[in-house]
Amino acid sequence: MSDTYKSISSTGEGLYKELGSRFIAFAYPVETESEVKALVAAARKEYHDARHHCYAYRLGLGGTVWRASDDGEPSGSAGRPILGQIDSAGLSDVLVIVVRYFGGIKLGVPGLIRAYKESTADALAHAPVAEKVAGNWYSLSFGYDAMPQAMKLIKDLDLPSRNRVFEVSCSIEVRVRLNQQQDFLERISVLPIFATLLSY
Repeated sequence: MSDTYKSISSTGEGLYKELGSRFIAFAYPVETESEVKALVAAARKEYHDARHHCYAYRLGLGGTVWRASDDGEPSGSAGRPILGQIDSAGLSDVLVIVVRYFGGIKLGVPGLIRAYKESTADALAHAPVAEKVAGNWYSLSFGYDAMPQAMKLIKDLDLPSRNRVFEVSCSIEVRVRLNQQQDFLERISVLPIFATLLSY
C-alpha cells in the first residue's frame, strides 16, 4: 500500500461574490484536529462580523478523519460542498474555512452550494500542492553507550530526527514512514533502545 498522499504546503485564499454576498475561503495545511479548532476559532475572532464561518477538513493517509460544518446555513449547503472540493482535488491534511458576509438577498440552497463550491475551488487553486509521506514520530531512549547503534539505525533508514539529547541518558525523536515501520520495529527489538510512539 502506498504511504504517500497529496496535501497543500501553504495557505491559499479564494473569493466568490453573488447578489451582494461575499464568500471568502481560506485553505490551510493541517495535521491534527486541535490545529483545525485553533484555526476555526481564529477565523471566528478575526471575521467576527461575518454571518457564517463554514468549514470542512480531511486528515491523514486515506482521509478517514473528516468533518463538514454548515454553521447555521441550510443543512448540506456549505460544509458538504467544501468537503466535495477537497475530495475532488484528491487532498488530505487540508482545512478550508469559508467566511460569508450576507448581502441582504437570499441565494437559496442551489446558490449556496455553488458559492461554497466556487470559493473553495478558488482557495485550493491558490494553494501549492505537495506530496506527503504518512508516518509516525517515535521517541527513542537509550544509554550513552548505545549511541553508535542508534545513529546507525537512523542513518540506515534515513530517518528525519529532532529534539536530540545526548547525555548519560540519551533521547532523540525520529519520524518513521509507514512503509518502514515494520522494519524499524524489528530492528529496534534487538537493540538496547526503547521506542515510544508519540501521538499528537
